[in-house]
Amino acid sequence: MTIDKHLTVIDRLWLREFPAVPDRSAMVESGPGYHIAGLRVSGEFWDADAAEVAEAEEDFAAELTALVQALSLRWGAPETVDLGVHLERTARGLPVRPPLDTLCGYVPRMHGWRVRGRWIGVGVGQGARELPFQLLVAVGEGAAVQGLPTDVP
Repeated sequence: MTIDKHLTVIDRLWLREFPAVPDRSAMVESGPGYHIAGLRVSGEFWDADAAEVAEAEEDFAAELTALVQALSLRWGAPETVDLGVHLERTARGLPVRPPLDTLCGYVPRMHGWRVRGRWIGVGVGQGARELPFQLLVAVGEGAAVQGLPTDVP
């Protein structure tokens, strides 16, 4: 998928209404106040050598960088949100509100913006060495993610 296609998906999610109850389609997980979508997902790495995993990681990092640059042209420099604290809370059995409870299991950090009452975040993650890399976007309402910049018109 190209950066232009990623931007189209982000724009559609940004404009989409949030459902009253959790819902999942092939590419999008939604709930009250949020949408999460995989923009790109690699294959699994069960039998891959370290060089293959490193190459995929570099490829996903480069794609994330290009996407962050494109979104920064629209909305300014992003804030980086560390999701590690939410993962730690989840691991200890403590409550973490949606969508942070889901996001922290996919990506360690997100680059995010607040735009007209919603937040948009993008990030790359891999749950374990043998699992796929994922380039994700999350869109939410209000102050669902602390640490993002003030609203952009």
